[in-house]
Amino acid sequence: MRFIVAFLLCFNFASHAAEPLPVPIQHALQRARLPTSALALVIAPLDSSRPPILYNADQPMNPASVMKLVTTYAALDLLGPVYQWPTELRSAATPANGLLAGDLYLKGYGDPKLTLERVWLMLRDLRAQDVREIRGDLVLDRSFFVLGPDNAVFDDDGNTPERPFLVGPDALLLNFKSVRLRIAANASGIATMLDPALPEIQIDNRLQVAPATDCALWKNKLALKVEDGGNAARILLNGSIPAGCQGERYLAALDHPVYSASLIRTLWHEMGGVWSGGVREGVVPENTPVLVSSLSPELPTYLRDINKYSNNLMARQVFLTLGAVTGATEEGSDTAQRASAVIRHWLQNKGWRFDELVMENGAGLSRQSRISARHLAQLLADAGHSALAAEFVSSLPLVALDGTMKKRLLGELLDGKAHIKTGSLKDVRSVAGYVQDATGNTQIVVAIINHPRATEGIPVLDEVLRFAFDKTVSPAVLALPTVAR
Repeated sequence: MRFIVAFLLCFNFASHAAEPLPVPIQHALQRARLPTSALALVIAPLDSSRPPILYNADQPMNPASVMKLVTTYAALDLLGPVYQWPTELRSAATPANGLLAGDLYLKGYGDPKLTLERVWLMLRDLRAQDVREIRGDLVLDRSFFVLGPDNAVFDDDGNTPERPFLVGPDALLLNFKSVRLRIAANASGIATMLDPALPEIQIDNRLQVAPATDCALWKNKLALKVEDGGNAARILLNGSIPAGCQGERYLAALDHPVYSASLIRTLWHEMGGVWSGGVREGVVPENTPVLVSSLSPELPTYLRDINKYSNNLMARQVFLTLGAVTGATEEGSDTAQRASAVIRHWLQNKGWRFDELVMENGAGLSRQSRISARHLAQLLADAGHSALAAEFVSSLPLVALDGTMKKRLLGELLDGKAHIKTGSLKDVRSVAGYVQDATGNTQIVVAIINHPRATEGIPVLDEVLRFAFDKTVSPAVLALPTVAR
């Protein structure tokens, strides 16, 4: 069976030259005032040798977030569907009479979603071991990932580094390094609250109460700025909030070790605990006993967050985990470089050469990422035939129902009949995934637009999905001459 699938993949994707663009897609490009050269396209049946539609299919393109499909399928195949991330509290000291007289190590292994609630449970389990006071340092072990300069914060051209999707990866990532800012306007003024309430983050509240109006518009009247020095941060709030309105924003602040240490100490003190030591970074000595361990949910649970909601930080954590867990040391010490090498070897073991592939961080949050539409479709075909197809396909957004496709193609025949990952970046719009067509067969779709007017290309991508669903490829459909490039 694997031989037959491999033969079909080769026949479908490697042996066919480009075809003219289908008429509806050409018309959509014309309406969007986009040249055909901006679009790379593959539409191919998953389970037959019928010729695919290929257009600019071998052109290296910036895929934006559809690059996450490469990362998540590789992780599912290499780490396995039951992979879990541990996080540990270790100490050489033995709890006795309410006292831990020694250093407490917090060891991270790259968990992509170690939430506030799970951190609280870890500390609660430590308190349950009759520990009330810790006389020693909190030692943060972030050594599982070795991050080079290529893992610098992505510049989104928006001057908004406080947005959580821009947080960089870390082996000891706690609560997405973020806080929830809650704002409520009442008769006495504007009330604000941070959760968690970290002492290193202060709020400078200059908001005014405005006359009552539509609360859906309150964020438009809010001027927010975060002054983040790494060791401390200040949130400046200006503007007005209508009386009776309330809302919340999630903000990232502080350096990773500062945030992690502050969160641990804050939660410990809220539990009535006492901590008299300092904070430092270090590596857990070998054979140090584990006092508390927290295991993440299994990998497919995280893949849904990554692909349905395009979570960049979680994708980067998974990508780095591939380098840390399966990357050979001779491939270099930088974990991202090792992860890229792991994926290249994985592709080679499948008999593929994606020479144009540039992963960078595995999330597609990059100006340098590149892949061809043909190769991405080839990967989707392999995933669609794999034993893990159900886990992979179900992680993608359902058209018109959830994730980043929830508000697209509403009320159309495609509603609920396609699993499609989206991508969005400056000068980039993309879709990739699986469409169940009108005859019940599955079509692989990859469509990537790279152009300064890419934001105008969403209707083009929607037309691609419609075409894959309800059009039959025929000479008449493909006959219209292409528009000028």
